[in-house]
Amino acid sequence: MTASSTRSKTAALMSNYGVRPISLVRGKGVYVYDDMGKEYLDFTAGIAVSALGHAHPQLTSVLQEQVATLIHTSNLYRTPWQEQLAERLQVLSGLDKVMFCNSGTEANEAALKLARRHAYLKGEKNRTEIVSLPKAFHGRTMGALSITPKPQYHEGYKPLVPGCFTPETYEGAVDIISENTAACIVEVVQGEGGVNLVPPATLHAIAEQCKRVGALLIIDEVQTGVGRCGSFLAHHQFDLQPDIVTMAKGLGGGVPIGAVLAKEDVAAAFTPGAHGTTFGGNPLAMAAGLTVTEVVSQPAFLAHVSEVGAYLRDAMQRFGTEVSGLGLMLGMTVADAKQFVAEAAAAGVLLTAVSEQRVRVVPPLIIEKIDVDEMVKRLESLKA
Repeated sequence: MTASSTRSKTAALMSNYGVRPISLVRGKGVYVYDDMGKEYLDFTAGIAVSALGHAHPQLTSVLQEQVATLIHTSNLYRTPWQEQLAERLQVLSGLDKVMFCNSGTEANEAALKLARRHAYLKGEKNRTEIVSLPKAFHGRTMGALSITPKPQYHEGYKPLVPGCFTPETYEGAVDIISENTAACIVEVVQGEGGVNLVPPATLHAIAEQCKRVGALLIIDEVQTGVGRCGSFLAHHQFDLQPDIVTMAKGLGGGVPIGAVLAKEDVAAAFTPGAHGTTFGGNPLAMAAGLTVTEVVSQPAFLAHVSEVGAYLRDAMQRFGTEVSGLGLMLGMTVADAKQFVAEAAAAGVLLTAVSEQRVRVVPPLIIEKIDVDEMVKRLESLKA
């Protein structure tokens, strides 16, 4: 399909996503298929969303049953699915309270509000500042955008939310966290920033400084969570004790969902009416989340992610340098990321360019080594 014919078919859509030459219509396991019948190995997984791949039998069955039972009620009423998933996340995270929303951006936006309101209710009216890290990505709403230090994303949207600060280096965050800081937000592995593993020593130094001055530590697990890095939450591998954790993406296996988890004293700042969402915690998303967490939280499943992740990491060394990440959240450096991704798609492998030279590889967590071998076979054909 030519670019011109693609544009004619998408004329009713805003152009914020640019030209998208591939039109996907079906998926099965780790494969997706376009409207011309072409097969692709999906090593993008909806940007780290499709944790169980496509048309997973257990998830499909649960969603079909839920659609036939109850899809939406709003938060004017209790539903058992919301309470069950909250209890499960409470156990899996070690945090006390959960609030559901619809996306990672919403979760981060809510976390910023929670941090500021927590300080406000403690009488610390000057504790309003939010610190984030260089190369971070936390979302596109005004608050989340204000802690995402990417100038291209800021163009045309200033002034941003005041009181948001990002140092030039990871270590610099320690120096600017002060008595006026409501929270510092970090990603253990920065996905959009190039799949960068933030040095554990720096993460601990940030956590210690937050504790020293009374600021909260927020860990953004939107992309790294739900088994993506080989543990249910990535920060569990680094013995960190956050006050707030945000989740989304893989939690719903493809159904929109977000969650904010917090320690009890912090969560108490969200008193009735302090924050809300119409769709957050709807029965369909909760059914999806219950199913995904049931599968992904199993020790054997998480061990599988780590094992296949190591195998994939080795395979990626053939095609790029500076391979980094954890589990099945990996990145590599190539000469031209956009060109590499386009050529990979032509060979039947979907990848993501996250910068001029960095390619992200985030397949469904159900992949096997044979799928990695198939990726290698298809990408090797580019060298022929």
